[in-house]
Amino acid sequence: MLSEIASNFVSNLFQPLLLFFFMGFAIPLLRVPFEFPKALYQSLTIYLLVAIGWHGGELMAELPSSELAVAGGLAAVGFIVNGIIGVSATWLLRVFTPMRRIDAVTVGSYYGSDSAGTFVTCLGILAALSIHHDSYMPVMLAVMEIPGCLVGLTLISRLRRSGMDKLGNMPDEPGYLGDANALLSDVSGHGDHAEADEDSQHGQPVAKSVGAATAGHKSGGLNLKIFHEVFLNPGLYMLFGGIIVGFISGLQAYHDPHVVEGPNNLFLTMFKGALCLFLLEMGITACQRLSDLKTAGIGFILFGVLAPVLFATFGMCCLHAYSLALGHHFEEGTYALFAVLCGAASYIAVPAVQRIAIPEASPTLPLAASLGLTFTWNVTLGIPIYIQIAKTIITTMPVAG
Repeated sequence: MLSEIASNFVSNLFQPLLLFFFMGFAIPLLRVPFEFPKALYQSLTIYLLVAIGWHGGELMAELPSSELAVAGGLAAVGFIVNGIIGVSATWLLRVFTPMRRIDAVTVGSYYGSDSAGTFVTCLGILAALSIHHDSYMPVMLAVMEIPGCLVGLTLISRLRRSGMDKLGNMPDEPGYLGDANALLSDVSGHGDHAEADEDSQHGQPVAKSVGAATAGHKSGGLNLKIFHEVFLNPGLYMLFGGIIVGFISGLQAYHDPHVVEGPNNLFLTMFKGALCLFLLEMGITACQRLSDLKTAGIGFILFGVLAPVLFATFGMCCLHAYSLALGHHFEEGTYALFAVLCGAASYIAVPAVQRIAIPEASPTLPLAASLGLTFTWNVTLGIPIYIQIAKTIITTMPVAG
């Protein structure tokens, strides 16, 4: 098994995708005066999400209704699994690191979501290795992005009801300022002047929480703005939109194949080239985020590297249990893609929700873990390991029928 993992790693190491990632990773190390254009990065992100959705929707149009039912069940499994992962990640961080509870919950919510960048990288590697996957996996990317957001909002709501202060500290943590709920009531009773006195008394900035200040503790920190950010963030919209357009176009292609010729030339032929440029930028960002880990502690660093393997393996075992229960064979590539959806961490959807609903949490530690550690691990060693674990699971416990 180790020899096969090493062989897969060596073969992947010199794929253009990984070489572009390493090229980008070296730019900050070598202090090359280069900055990836923000507009180009945003354009590539939009293109890749729409392309994934388009191709997945086009292939889904060819599936029989029985396969669509299987896909629906798998979506439910994936949603539950990533919810469990979000809670488990929070617990592991609380036990093995000295992080504040709010930061542990926030980082845990990142791991309860998924990573479009890791997913598209895995797609590229599977294509290079000629490993097939089920066509509905792009839908899983969209569905499994949501649980981490919901887990984070729910656990943060509990912390606020338990007396978290305006800076995100709990009563048993250093620097605690007092129950934010009581302080808000006091402020509302004494006016803006009292708020100014309170701020100056403690001599430090106070984070204004949308969840605490606008939604209020009674509502649990959930409001329409936050739900809109969770379910209709730009990435999710582009992905779902691409799936729907691809599905409708795929149905039309039964009668007129020319309908999909132009979009296929754009979304399929150019996909790998765009992915190479995307990974160049991701390499730059991943390297820059490593500097944020200087004060994180060894436990946090080990979590960012080892947790993805644990979560990915757990996800593949759940997928195989679903496969055994149905008597349905999933493609080997489906296991690998499901693994990266479970073992990756968000860097788009959850950060957007964090800005709105959890401004008290650290803005750097979650991204340092998700990009600097977990993304780097997954696209280099992680994916070859997951492919080999998938082969082992499939051969050890074959699905009957």
